[in-house]
Amino acid sequence: MSDLLDPGFGFDPSYGYSLSDLLSVAPPEAPPGFGDFWSRRYRRALEIDPMPTLGISDLLDRRFRIDEIAYRSTDDFTIRGWLLQPIGTVPACGFVLGHGYGGITEPPLDLPRCDAVYLVPAFRGLGLSRRPPISEEPRWHVLHDIDRRDRYIIGGCVEDVWTGVGALLQLFPDLDGHIGYLGISFGGGIGALALPWDRRIACGHLNVPTFGHQRLRLELPTIGSGAAVQDFARRQGHGHVLETLAYYDAAVAARYIAQPMHVAAARLDPAVAPPGQFAIYTAIPGDKQLFVLEAGHVDYPDRERREQELMAELRAFFAAL
Repeated sequence: MSDLLDPGFGFDPSYGYSLSDLLSVAPPEAPPGFGDFWSRRYRRALEIDPMPTLGISDLLDRRFRIDEIAYRSTDDFTIRGWLLQPIGTVPACGFVLGHGYGGITEPPLDLPRCDAVYLVPAFRGLGLSRRPPISEEPRWHVLHDIDRRDRYIIGGCVEDVWTGVGALLQLFPDLDGHIGYLGISFGGGIGALALPWDRRIACGHLNVPTFGHQRLRLELPTIGSGAAVQDFARRQGHGHVLETLAYYDAAVAARYIAQPMHVAAARLDPAVAPPGQFAIYTAIPGDKQLFVLEAGHVDYPDRERREQELMAELRAFFAAL
């Protein structure tokens, strides 16, 4: 992987951590009232009637019927995305998918089960769910209301997952108890924050998840959205940002996850520092599986084969859902 230690990054994206070091990264302790903070938000989200509506999509696939979908989330936010239904069979299970911080322009089709229905929302402020004055640019989106713990936009994105589960169950009530979560990067961190409180989600997969170990995220150099948070925190008068971020730490939240989990974490990643990714995995107290990626958010020679191996693991992991 020496070819990925590109001096163009300006730093070593492995941060000098061996695999043993990464597996030893301990998650932070929870700040006061962490569980109550998220439990209250979850109860509030459950009060929302998501009222999902479907529309015609131009997208076609031989395995799935693809519809556009819209549903209501908290703060009277309309979340838009896609619903993929298996063609020729009744869905045996369902998934909510969480996308990366680059946004999402169409649903992914490399999926672990062909007999599942997939809800693919664009999180609030991004892509199909854009709404001024929220910026679609990750470096600004990640800062939206960061100085207001109860209004920080990341919390709203977590609520978009919960209301999305409600929308999926309104459309497919027979899937109660058979809902999974798949999240990558930004969506991985959002998933780690969402899953502990929503037991309607039976199991989940987090791929190179962000928002893990916020103190390290503020300290380690990065090319990702975390760089914007670091710049903000360095500005005069913004040193209190960690007080907010402590309540949005995916590694802290992972301590509360009770569902079986699968995590893909990278040993090298210039956008999401690996110590934060592994802190999320380490924090999960129960049934969990780890798939170690050579790198995240960059290309590498063996990437296609490793992604195929990861998908094979996910098919096995979600087979019982």
